[in-house]
Formats: sequence, C-alpha cells, structure tokens
Amino acid sequence: MAIRIAVIGVGKIARDQHLPAIAANPAYELVATVSRHDPELSVPWFADLDDLLASGITVDAVALCTPPQVRYGLAVKALQHKLHVFLEKPPGATLAEVESLRAMADEAGVTLFASWHSRYAAGVEPARAWLAGRSIRDVRIIWREDVRVWHPGQAWIWQAGGLGVFDPGINALSIATHILPRPFFLTEATLEMPSNCQAPIAADLSFTDSAGTPIHMDLDFRQTGPQSWDIIIQTDDGELKLAKGGSVLTLPEGVREDEDREYPELYARFAALVAGGQSDVDIAPLRHVADAFLRGHMRAVEPFIE
Repeated sequence: MAIRIAVIGVGKIARDQHLPAIAANPAYELVATVSRHDPELSVPWFADLDDLLASGITVDAVALCTPPQVRYGLAVKALQHKLHVFLEKPPGATLAEVESLRAMADEAGVTLFASWHSRYAAGVEPARAWLAGRSIRDVRIIWREDVRVWHPGQAWIWQAGGLGVFDPGINALSIATHILPRPFFLTEATLEMPSNCQAPIAADLSFTDSAGTPIHMDLDFRQTGPQSWDIIIQTDDGELKLAKGGSVLTLPEGVREDEDREYPELYARFAALVAGGQSDVDIAPLRHVADAFLRGHMRAVEPFIE
C-alpha cells in the first residue's frame, strides 16, 4: 500500500522538488497539504496541522518543508500521532531539537529522516568511492550564490535560526562530511553579519582532520554572474572536482555528468526507511554550522537590502 503523505509548507522548494518527486513515485499518495495559503492543488488543504489531524483523513507520513525555526513543533505533533516524518534540510534550528525528535521517533516506533538532498547529487557517491583509500592533501569548498535569485523574499533566512548563507552552505557540508574519509573539525571562522540581520551573508572557514588536512570553505550570498557550488580536492593521484552542487564530477580520467535525481532519490530513501522500520538522522553538517557560530569571529558589514 502506498504511503499516504501530507506536505507541510508549500513554498518554492515544495513546489519545485517535493511535489514532483512524490507524484513520480508510486510508493506515495499525496493526500493533503498544510500551508498558510491555499496552494490550489487537487488534494485537501489545511491552514494548520491540527486541522489536518482532526479531519479524519488517513495520513501515514508528513514532509516538513517549512522554515527550520517552526519545524520542531510540527514534527512533535506528527510524531505524537505516530506519523513518519521527513525533514527538509536543515533538520532543525538547533542540534538539541533534532536529538529530541530522534528520541521521540524511536519511542513512537516511526521513521525520522533528516534529509540532505545534495548527498544525492549524481557525482557525490562516485566521488566518495574514488577518494576511498587515496591520500588527500587539500580541500577547497567554494559555495557562492546570489541570494536575491535563489531566496527572494524569504525573510526567515535572515532571522535567528535561519542560518543565512549557511542555508546553502550546509549543502556543501553535507557532501563533505559524506565523501571525506575522516571526520574534520573547525579551527577558525569569520562570519560577515549585515547590520540589519541576525544571520551571516558570508563566511570564511578553516577546518582540519586528524591527519592535519587543510580544508577551506568560502561562502557568500552576494555572488553575481556565474554561481559557484564547487568542492575541489587535491590527492596524490590528482584532482577531484565536484561542480554545480555535486552534479558534475571531474577526475583525472575524465568528466561525468548525470541528470538531477536528488529529490527522487531522497523519497526513494524515505520509502525504504519506512518499509524497514528505520530512521536516518545525521546531524554532522548542522554540527559544523553550530561550531561556526560558537567559534567564529562576527564581523559587521553593510545592511542587506533586497
């Protein structure tokens, strides 16, 4: 029987990615949406989760596509009703929230999935396989994009808990924590904070691992022209480059580029977790962001005006 799923928060990411992925996967049946405004779809719409839960519609799972600041309360309600929960990235506004949800899901006997869509980009798994057993000398992460293009009118991203430039930057961290063979940790960071915002517009971070490998990360929301979502790794056997957010992999032997399957793969993974009675809650990318706020030097910059 198909997983009867409701999408909570029908904004850009839900329309662009979640709804098409659900529609294309026979493991799911979309039975409802919850959003502040009627998305005018062919399923019942509710203004809040309580109304959906009281409606009598049978729901097995929810996909939470809201801003992270309000996600915890919604997830708690869903777990209390023994619903499986799919969390859009980042999985929460704090590490403690996510750990609390993990414990609740375990107690309720349902699946909790902290999704990291960039890990499912076409080049990521081949990159991980190629790096295994190789000696890494240097890692550079360059994640620069125009916030006005990719996050227009999204005031929540500049509020406390919205992560600012780490909202896309955490995608790079989700890839790096997956493909690099050793855990790494922050040594220093500078976060550039617009004077009218509570989250950074740019960040420069340095990490290392137990072998002393230098890992540098450059994040910026002010990029115009060509956008940069690149991870460049120098090894004893040559250079590996993941470009376009992980979809294009360049190795010494050539270039590999495949179609975007990130969200279809995420929903396939969620269905497998539900079928197997398992959860997948990796908080490593969010931990690195939290460390940046803990240890980073905050530098005030000009106000951000959209």
